Parts: sequence; structure tokens; C-alpha cells
Amino acid sequence: MAADPFDYAAAASWQEAVDLLREGGEDAKVIAGGQSLIPMLTLRLATPRLLVDVNGADQPGVERDDGHLRVTSVTRYVDLERDPSVAESCPILGRAASLVGNVRVRNRGTIGGSLSHADPSAELPCVAMALGATIRTLGPEGERSLPAAEFFQSYFTTALEPSEVVTSVDIPVIPASAGWSFTEMKLRSSDFAVVAVAAVVELGEDGRYVGVRVAAAGVGERPRDLAGPAAATLLGESPSESAWAEAGRRCAEAVEATATVHVSGDYRRAMTAVFVARSLREATGRARGAAA
Repeated sequence: MAADPFDYAAAASWQEAVDLLREGGEDAKVIAGGQSLIPMLTLRLATPRLLVDVNGADQPGVERDDGHLRVTSVTRYVDLERDPSVAESCPILGRAASLVGNVRVRNRGTIGGSLSHADPSAELPCVAMALGATIRTLGPEGERSLPAAEFFQSYFTTALEPSEVVTSVDIPVIPASAGWSFTEMKLRSSDFAVVAVAAVVELGEDGRYVGVRVAAAGVGERPRDLAGPAAATLLGESPSESAWAEAGRRCAEAVEATATVHVSGDYRRAMTAVFVARSLREATGRARGAAA
């Protein structure tokens, strides 16, 4: 099936993109990598009258600044996989990007597109939630900075206002003493995750947990912050298989996993427990290695 006819405009700046979107109104859509939008166009699930290309609005890139990485919205997944700043300061981001779709998707898709599309099973929104990222936007009313917990609202729904675009994302760096993990379950390698889990942990001098961050994708209407149940189980405790299993059980109880044509909600909850425990085990191993 072919897409409905549409007009095309290439923005040379973020402000021009906002102006074009405002002129196009409800019939205008942003396109960058197009890995989500193009299939929707060809299936006529989306029928915009204007596509605003933002690839020229900024340069892809990652910069370290005051304890975080600032990633421009048009930075592609493959750039996150290969960028030395990401590998050094926030390797969980590169790991998650390497698991997105397939090599064609990773060479075209962008971090801004992933965050804006807000698929509840997507990898990068999950990492953004786990690390407490800040999403920077520009709209008719000016610039805004939104915590990930406020930005993601529901299925494919964000806090973006009409004619507003994501310009960059600030992602906190992971302390050198911390351990991290990103694990996921897929039915096929290029599928969206049935369950994905991002975890970051820190151990004190006595080997007990002093910091725990966990988030999961694929378990509800948006990426789910599970730091509460995980921290309630682990803070002040020594790492152990039983502790990880209990944290996984509590996290699974906290999600509202829904059924699909492939898996039931109960199965997703069961896999949440498994993959939370698995991620905590792997993250703890890295934290111990950093302390050695």
C-alpha cells in the first residue's frame, strides 16, 4: 500500500522546524530517521499532509557536560553504539542502542525519534527512565526541560505540546564505581522487547547496596520506573541470589503488564521478575569489578 500524498519541507534549524509545524497544524508530522513513521504512512495508519524533516536542524553528536551526556535529537542509534564518550561514561546507553531493531534501523533511527514516538517496549525510553534523563524541547512557547518520568505519559503519548520538538536529551553519566546492565527478551532478534530491564547499582565499602535504579519496558503503557520496589528490597543488603529474586518478585508485582497476540500479561509479569533478577546480578558483577 502506498502512503497518501503529502508535502515535504526540510528545516535548517529547530526554530524553523517549530515554525513549519505550527503552520502545518494537526496535519504536520516530524520525520528524522523515519523508522516508525514510514511504516505507519505506508499502512495509512498516519496520513499527514506535511512532513517536516529535522535532519538539518542540528548535527548528530554527544558531549559530556557537568555530570551528564548531552545527546542531540538527531543522533542515530549507531552513533550511540560507537561513540567513545558513551562507552566511557554511559555504556548502558550504547548497549541498549545496539539491541534496537536491526542494522538498517540502527543506521537510520534517532534518539529523538525514539523518545518522541514513546513506544512502551522501546529500549532508549527505558534507559532514559532508569537514569533519570532530562528531555529538552523547543516549541512555540520556547524551550522546556522535562524529566523522563514526566515526559512519557501513556501508549505512544508524551508531554510534547503541538508544534513542539525534542532537541536533545541530557543523560546522567554512570559513576565509575557503579555497575549497570540492560537485558531484554525478544521473540525474534529484530522484534520489540517482550520485557526489557535497565539496572544501575552501587555498592558501599562493606559490599552492601547503597544505590539501586531499575526501569522496565514492555510492561505497561510507558516505561516503568521500578526503583522503588527494587531499592526497598536491596538497600542496605548484601548481594545474593535470594535478594535478586525477591527484588524481581516485588518489581513484577508493581507492573501492569498487558497481553498481546504473542504473550499473556501473566507471562510478561513472570519474565519481569526473571529479567530484573538477571539485570541486578549482571550489574552487581560490574560494580564488584569496578571496586576491585
